[in-house]
Amino acid sequence: MTAETSQTLDRGLRVLKLLADTDHGLTVTELSHRLGVNRTVVYRLLATLEQHALVRRDLGGRARVGLGVLRLGRQVHPLVREAALPALRALAEDIGATAHLTLVDGAEALAVAVVEPTWTDYHVAYRPGFRHPLDRGAAGRAILEARRQPVAEPGYTLTQGELEAGASGAAAPLLGVTGVEGSVGVVMLADAVPERVGRRVVDAAREVAEALR
Repeated sequence: MTAETSQTLDRGLRVLKLLADTDHGLTVTELSHRLGVNRTVVYRLLATLEQHALVRRDLGGRARVGLGVLRLGRQVHPLVREAALPALRALAEDIGATAHLTLVDGAEALAVAVVEPTWTDYHVAYRPGFRHPLDRGAAGRAILEARRQPVAEPGYTLTQGELEAGASGAAAPLLGVTGVEGSVGVVMLADAVPERVGRRVVDAAREVAEALR
């Protein structure tokens, strides 16, 4: 540190960098040890960063990077969508169902990119900006499952009728993308999702993750 720099700002930026380097968040105690400061300082830093949506804390108290970091650059969401669109388009056309990329925003799942199939007579309408609780719908449940059981190879989550009557969903989490917590999925008008759809969604999630790295 020099006379021209701010110690508090420096610590806040270090907090963001530490959180960006982990997929599963850090506790106040873990941040305290890594920063070499007491817990009170960390609490204040996190509270300030939370006010600006740069940090969020889950129900277990672990701090993670917030979507406010993305909002700092207005072109970030368009860039994320652009990177994900080829895989989503291929998924929608292959399955004949609406495909989406969903990111965590606080306690909600936020659809940031959506592609509808071009050849079907009917499909589920799903729009970017659509929000729902993380514990409802395949997109959010896939993210929560990845939090509970982090693995190198993702599985997929299936739901039926949780967000819309008569609609079923399949989603797989994004893995290995530093600072991004999300999932790729499809929603279709069906009583159940065929097994091949689940496997195809896993492949699409892997493709999107590679495009975002």
